[in-house]
Amino acid sequence: MHFVPENPLIVQSDRTLLLETMGPHFAAARDALARFAELVKSPEYMHTYRLNALSLWNAAASGLTADTVVGALERWAKYPVPPGVPAHVREVMARYGRLVLARDEDGGLVLTAATPVLMRELRGLRKIKPLLGRSLGPSASRIAEADRGELKQALIQAGHPVQDQAGFVDGAPLAVGLRQPARSGREWAARSYQEQAVDAFLAGPDGAGGSGVVVLPCGAGKTIVGILALARMGMHTLILCTNTTALRQWRDEILERTSLTEDEVGEYSGDRKELCPVTLTTYQMLTWRPSKTADFVHFSLFDRDDWGLILYDEVHLLPAPVFRSVARIQARRRLGLTATLVREDGLEKDVFALIGPKRFDVPWKDLERQGWIATARCVELRVPLSGNDRLDYAVAEERERYRMASTNPAKLDQVRAILDENPDERVLVIGMYLDQLQAIAAAAGAPLITGETRQSTRDALFQAFRDGEHRVLVLSKVGNFSVDLPDATVCIQVSGTWGSRQEEAQRLGRVLRPKEDGATAWFYTVVSRDTVEQDFAERRQLFLAEQGYAYDIRVVDP
Repeated sequence: MHFVPENPLIVQSDRTLLLETMGPHFAAARDALARFAELVKSPEYMHTYRLNALSLWNAAASGLTADTVVGALERWAKYPVPPGVPAHVREVMARYGRLVLARDEDGGLVLTAATPVLMRELRGLRKIKPLLGRSLGPSASRIAEADRGELKQALIQAGHPVQDQAGFVDGAPLAVGLRQPARSGREWAARSYQEQAVDAFLAGPDGAGGSGVVVLPCGAGKTIVGILALARMGMHTLILCTNTTALRQWRDEILERTSLTEDEVGEYSGDRKELCPVTLTTYQMLTWRPSKTADFVHFSLFDRDDWGLILYDEVHLLPAPVFRSVARIQARRRLGLTATLVREDGLEKDVFALIGPKRFDVPWKDLERQGWIATARCVELRVPLSGNDRLDYAVAEERERYRMASTNPAKLDQVRAILDENPDERVLVIGMYLDQLQAIAAAAGAPLITGETRQSTRDALFQAFRDGEHRVLVLSKVGNFSVDLPDATVCIQVSGTWGSRQEEAQRLGRVLRPKEDGATAWFYTVVSRDTVEQDFAERRQLFLAEQGYAYDIRVVDP
């Protein structure tokens, strides 16, 4: 049998990939796999990946070929690649492009299949048949404009991704120039990868540019990518943000770096209802309704202007109800920005179908090496439960066990110790249980920001942290998203949402903005040893392990 002992990859016939972490080629093989495989487990010495359809379709949409994927597997494999694996890769990746949505000479929408057999199969599927209009031959069907999004959503759920080349309608024009220097007088320039991201979004290697997702780590300047796209498009734009803090940060950045005036950039929130050529709103605003059975009051915002671009910040958090509106605006250009395509609700395929495939990403460690994001060290501190708590934990239900482990009182001592070890650093403490956070805030003499904190108070506390008036901030889950605190160098995570990989990435992102002095960022996770929280922590760390971050595990003695 052919055997390359220094290679770190074992490819199995069930399409599971085992990657040894200790050899000299681990990092190169990991970076190759990250482009087309999903990381499933990441213990110390052997990481497990899986080849799944969505990761292979995203690879195909980003310009990767099946030959490149198979070549990477063969390049790093310790043993011969089982013959069924390359065949599977080629078959799955070939599905992207077998169905094309395009315009005919009259401007009508037409779905064309690669073969009559495939079209016959689609016409026999219960959820797809009603969305196929008049037959245009054995391999093509007319599609109603209103069904464009719903059809793509139904087809990808059936295992048939659509290459949408039907194009877009232009929105109302808007002259947008980039300010050089910025309004404040600061010099700035777009980074090469930010320009490349916009190029990839607008062009698209599959010929279907104008819709898709750009994946960049927190701190790498996703907002700048959005501003560049806004300027290049030169059309009325709707921007959807995670919360009001993020909305106002976006608005400030747009006014700082572009020629747009305050009258041209509006806020559509609980406080204001401004409709301007560039309008910013929040997911919470869009999904508000007076009762569970009532309609979503503000969905009409999608139709209240002639939008040429709709921009989804942190698209991995797009609420499921909003997908309904996204499905019916497929003629508008759509840009999603995110640090991770992972969704804990399993709706990654809907993002692919309705927002668009991944157009651009850069490995986090590449940006770290280039100095665009801070070097980060990740530490997991495992603390014991006390004797009495351990007995209560042993007889508790699973959900209660998770709460008990998450709110272990012994964690407070570890937070104090980290604060004492970093007396000159700006520190964020993030968790999800309010009683725990209140105790930490009281012990540290630090302000606490939760979902109940008024927006004006949040803004004042964030600014006081930036100005150095507060060295420590304690945050609930509101600290997960789009909080621009560039001087934060230490993040302490004391509790989290079960095994949420996206939350782990977002929280590390709070300290990844590059530091003026080149300081290292520290990300501490405090978990209760030998509990379900420790098990979930291993799942939470998967995405960051895929990006090359190793956790230093430290066991704290009783």
